[in-house]
Amino acid sequence: MPQPGRVPDGRELALLTGHRVRAVAMDAPGTGYAVTGPDGQRVLYLPPGGAPAGLEEGAVPSYDMVLADVVGRPDALAKLRAVGAMGPATDVIAVHLDHDVAPGAELVRRLAAVGARAVPDGTTLTVGVYEDVPDVPRRTLVLGGARSGKSIEAERRLEAFPDVLYVATGGSRNGDTEWASRVSTHRERRPGSWRTAETCDLVPLLAEDGPPLLIDCLSLWLTDAMDSVGAWDDTEWGDGGERKLRERVRELTAAVRSTRRTLVAVSNEVGSGIVPATASGRRYRDELGRLNAAIAGECEHVLLVVAGQALALRG
Repeated sequence: MPQPGRVPDGRELALLTGHRVRAVAMDAPGTGYAVTGPDGQRVLYLPPGGAPAGLEEGAVPSYDMVLADVVGRPDALAKLRAVGAMGPATDVIAVHLDHDVAPGAELVRRLAAVGARAVPDGTTLTVGVYEDVPDVPRRTLVLGGARSGKSIEAERRLEAFPDVLYVATGGSRNGDTEWASRVSTHRERRPGSWRTAETCDLVPLLAEDGPPLLIDCLSLWLTDAMDSVGAWDDTEWGDGGERKLRERVRELTAAVRSTRRTLVAVSNEVGSGIVPATASGRRYRDELGRLNAAIAGECEHVLLVVAGQALALRG
């Protein structure tokens, strides 16, 4: 690195060691540095709270190592991934860590979800050594009760990726202002680059190639599926409704198993408290438990969120 001091954005310095250092413009105060070694390997350093500005696809080299404020500005990684400046083999080192995230296992889990890792202060990093790069989970199920923080946890896992498709299974409810407020809150906290699809037709989306999917949530998908097969009526349920629902669940489970997209799915965890007073309520509770178990069986990572704390059940 050059001696401390402000280097004009875009200026490139040649060092006696054969390295080239270029100042990178940020979207916040501070300067980033792109370092190219004599052997052509590239390292990008981003300052705290900053993300690169003015990136264009194809105009930015691919970096072998990125040191960034992964927790404070996960969208910096999304910007780099969007223009091809990061790939699966890029070693992402989380720096500028503070007390926003608890140390230990929780920090490791949070960073691994976006393909990053942390190292102790003073560690010597060797560019090109990739054995410690965590694999980003391809399929994740996030479970939790009402207001547990499960949706926030699911969204956090994809903040570092561009062009996420947010699949809302709840749809719109005319005249329900409280529901509209909930939907608005969800929408406002999502990154502006994400797209939204309101649908319960999940199988075709899982079968397509494309950007990561965030499905919120499977419990509302199940409500729609049970509506369509007449599951709330005992007669219709016994006359084929149960069989039709089982087939719908099998189709969805198979689609999750075979999808090539990165997937984060959210579902409610119910049945741990009071037994529903009606047969239809108990039926829904049982079917949601079966659905969650089936989808969890196809996911590399399964999390249970309780009081805002994520507990890893698998992965």
